[in-house]
Amino acid sequence: MIWKPGARLNSAIRRFEYYKTLGERTFDQVADNGLFWQYNEASNSIAMIVQHVAGNMLSRWTDFLTSDGEKSGRNRDAEFEPVIKNRAELLEKWNDGWNCMLNALRLIDEKDWDKTIYIRGEAHSIVDAINRQLAHVPYHVGQIVFIGKMIAGEKWHSLSIPKGQSESFNKKMSAIHPK
Repeated sequence: MIWKPGARLNSAIRRFEYYKTLGERTFDQVADNGLFWQYNEASNSIAMIVQHVAGNMLSRWTDFLTSDGEKSGRNRDAEFEPVIKNRAELLEKWNDGWNCMLNALRLIDEKDWDKTIYIRGEAHSIVDAINRQLAHVPYHVGQIVFIGKMIAGEKWHSLSIPKGQSESFNKKMSAIHPK
């Protein structure tokens, strides 16, 4: 099989878009005050996780081909302080980070695949940087979903296959996509 960077990049972008949707579907199930709920002082709220994810994306993907992914103006520690005040701010930060990253990914072309980029001074290939983000973002989206599930309780609507429905889901998928 021939390695096709464009196809692999499109696959990564689809994965990122999926995780973006999981976060947004979680926000939709959480009341405004739930976005700021913390289990305890040592834990993060959904809003804090959004601040961190957005800060990370903006730092990593702004001018990512020409500047270190840890921008000098980033204050990572402040990303874990209660800064966001309402749902509108949360969604704005969320979208700013995602738009920066997804737009940067869509600008990668054939000539970029051999470039070396840096994150905190460490050399990365483009593939390494994308894989690094594909590990980091879903980790935090999983936290957002878990917190959202705790907050929503019995009102939670599954974002994937609900418990006890795997067999019926598989049958439905087999009918849609026969082998």
